[in-house]
Amino acid sequence: MKGIVFLEFLNMVDERFSIEMSKRLIYEIKPSSGRAYATMGTYDTQEIVDLVVKLSEITKISTPDLLKEFGRYLLGRFAKTFPQFFREKTSTLEFLFKVESYVHPEVKKLFSDTELPSFTCVSPFLGRLEMEYRSTHNFQDLAEGLILGTADHFNEHIQVKRESIPEDPSAELFIVTILEN
Repeated sequence: MKGIVFLEFLNMVDERFSIEMSKRLIYEIKPSSGRAYATMGTYDTQEIVDLVVKLSEITKISTPDLLKEFGRYLLGRFAKTFPQFFREKTSTLEFLFKVESYVHPEVKKLFSDTELPSFTCVSPFLGRLEMEYRSTHNFQDLAEGLILGTADHFNEHIQVKRESIPEDPSAELFIVTILEN
C-alpha cells in the first residue's frame, strides 16, 4: 500500500484525536517498515490494518466504523490533492461510475506500482448505481467510506447497501441510491 494512505490515516488521527494518539499508535505497533512513511513509498498492507485495529482498541470505536470514517476523510483529502479527478463531474454517481475507467488509470500513472481494487458498475435506473468491488485486501469498509465521502463532496444524500457475493469472498456489491435532499 502506498505511503500516501498511511500519511493520510495518521493525519486523520492527528485531527480527529490528537498528535499524541498518532505517536502512540506508531510506538505501540512498532511497524516493520520503521516509524516514518513516505508518500511514494510502498508498505505492507498489514501495517495499516495494525494501526486501525490498535486505534479501535484504544478508542473503543469499531474497526469498520474507523475504516468508514477514514474513507470519508481520505476522499476529502483526495479531492483537494487531486482536483483533476473531480473536474467536470457533477454528481456522486457520475464520479463513482468513472472510478474504474478514469480515476484508477490516472492513479496508476502517478503510482505505477500501486495495487487498486476494481469496480464494475451498472446503473439499472436513474439515481442508482451498483458497484461490484473486488480486492485482495478486504477493505470494503474503507470503500464504503470513500463512497460516502464522494456524496459529502458533491453535497448529496445517499443510501449505501452492501451485499456479499457468495461465490467470491473478495467481492462485495455496493448499491448506491441518491436520496432526495
